[in-house]
Amino acid sequence: MNPSLRVLAPGLLTTVQDLGRPGHQRLGIPVSGALDPVSLRAANALVGNAPDAGALEVAYVGPTLAVDADDARLSFVGAEAAIEIFPDATALSGRRVETMRSVRLHRGEVVRIGSLSGGAVLYVAVEGGLDIEPVLGSVSTYLRGGLGGWHGRALLAGDRLPLVLERASDRDDCRLEGLDLTLPNRFRAIAGPQSDYFSEREIASFFDCAYTVGAGSDRMGMQLVGRRLTHARGFNIISDAIAPGSVQVPGTGQPIVLLADRQTTGGYPKIATVISADLPALGRLPIGTRVAFEQVTIEEAHALRRAFLTELDALPDRIVPLGAGGGLSPRLIDLNLISGVVDAQCPSL
Repeated sequence: MNPSLRVLAPGLLTTVQDLGRPGHQRLGIPVSGALDPVSLRAANALVGNAPDAGALEVAYVGPTLAVDADDARLSFVGAEAAIEIFPDATALSGRRVETMRSVRLHRGEVVRIGSLSGGAVLYVAVEGGLDIEPVLGSVSTYLRGGLGGWHGRALLAGDRLPLVLERASDRDDCRLEGLDLTLPNRFRAIAGPQSDYFSEREIASFFDCAYTVGAGSDRMGMQLVGRRLTHARGFNIISDAIAPGSVQVPGTGQPIVLLADRQTTGGYPKIATVISADLPALGRLPIGTRVAFEQVTIEEAHALRRAFLTELDALPDRIVPLGAGGGLSPRLIDLNLISGVVDAQCPSL
């Protein structure tokens, strides 16, 4: 039998994503890719994959996966979640593992990822990657078009995701240090290409007010709920190109931030564009979160982009062996061998 991950339960929305398929927007094909490319890159780095290797993007509630290979090394980066590893699909108790690390699983073992907290998405990478044929150079899933990924859709129970490797490499597992996925208080944005469709008062209001991520948000766009913006010159324009992070304002006056699966062109005025350095954090925002924006200049955006790319390049330098840096061994914690700590030097004991 070919090595695979067998899906016992798919979670709320689990898809295959990489860094996207740029270069085809002239054909109306979205770039797609990970909502949070920083966490995707970090998960790949933990298992020794290339930064753009395909991985699983887990939204809100995670899947349950069984290892149908001699063994497989997985990593987990993104939102916090209860991650448990069971000896088999019938076991009632398992061992907990934390995010920001890799772990080697053996044939028949099962990993269950619970509800996410502190963010909307979590990435699960597998050493060697998924053995999935790229579409237009990418394995990213574009759900609305049924394109790419695993049969162009989210995972379903019974799916078997083929793996490149039958066996994980013989090395120690590792963890990622110092990666800050904290959500900012404000997301930085430059003026949009149709900011002249809004009065100065409305533009100031957009940057002064807070919004809530609406329930209709998805991988295509983040619907914001808050103060209604009024157009000064109507809400229709001749359709033009959509950049990642574009903030459209349709006739409802409620802004929409366009994300990974955004359409390639749009006919609503764009009041702002979230800068590229802040887009990964924006992709982590769960429904119901409060969000606000801060205006920056294009020169500031360029400088922040350069700093962001420098941080991305440094991701492999943050990886250390499990147990390095002192403290209790994560392996001992995983095996539940430690239930308390006693200070042997304490004279009162």
